[in-house]
Amino acid sequence: MFQNFLLKKMLRTQGVPEPQIDMFIKMIEKNPELFKNIAAEVQVKVKGGMDQQSASMEVMKKYESELKKLA
Repeated sequence: MFQNFLLKKMLRTQGVPEPQIDMFIKMIEKNPELFKNIAAEVQVKVKGGMDQQSASMEVMKKYESELKKLA
């Protein structure tokens, strides 16, 4: 899938280890809707003035139990 290729390339450029990249891709494939929701909520928080990292952490904590099920 072309999206997976682009995501892998982006994560590699950020220094994410290959095993973590593969795990992340598999998690997204299992529940893409969850990750769409997470991305949308992060975007809303960033537009509201929060920095990207803080917004991501806050939203990820909200979905922590769902993410653990996918891992």
